[in-house]
Amino acid sequence: MTLLPACCTPLDAHWPLPVPLPGTVFLSTRFDPALLSAGDFQRSAVPPPASIQRSVAKRQAEFLAGRLCARAALQQLDQLDCVPAIGEDRAPIWPGHISGSITHSTGHAAAIVGHKAQWRGLGMDVENVLTLERAERLASEILTADELQRMAALPRDQIALLVTLTFSVKESLFKALYPIVQKRFYFEHAEVLEWSQAGHVRLRLLTDLSNEWCHGKALEGQFVVEGEQLLSLVAIGA
Repeated sequence: MTLLPACCTPLDAHWPLPVPLPGTVFLSTRFDPALLSAGDFQRSAVPPPASIQRSVAKRQAEFLAGRLCARAALQQLDQLDCVPAIGEDRAPIWPGHISGSITHSTGHAAAIVGHKAQWRGLGMDVENVLTLERAERLASEILTADELQRMAALPRDQIALLVTLTFSVKESLFKALYPIVQKRFYFEHAEVLEWSQAGHVRLRLLTDLSNEWCHGKALEGQFVVEGEQLLSLVAIGA
């Protein structure tokens, strides 16, 4: 077992979302960039890509924390000793038979992995919950016209949660689907149809990405709010 650097808390296997995913391994950690020290990458045996070597402590710490979660999850799932590299499209490169996702936001990183034979796509995203003022300002960039209309019917105290959720779950959708369709798509290419305070969310594609993943195709996601952060997950079964 590699020793964790001082900037990361012990890896936590607690499953935070409403519905467990059988056959997956989920690990998270809290990290503090102020505690990152010069030799942490080397001591942790995580090779930092050139882009990370040049970046600020926050970016280095979140990359290291996310990769430590990913490596430990792969070890648990399949006894693999592997740190996913960054691909040209900036997505992590997983072993060929593995689906996975890494996410990080302020002080919090997590990774999930599973076998492609069971989970074709896994996408996970953590975001800081927006303030109401910021949510109202960003809504038109993140939400489609129909989503904005549905938002207008909501009590004002739910708007920040809805905009944060819509942003996060569309990020998760992209991470889950991109490895399958190999095609970029953006916020306007999917919509949140419905969501519940219990953490369930339903999405629909608004564009054709492939014969299978076409306009109108609906998918399920889930989310949880813990403190100031929202974690979302979209999982596509085999």
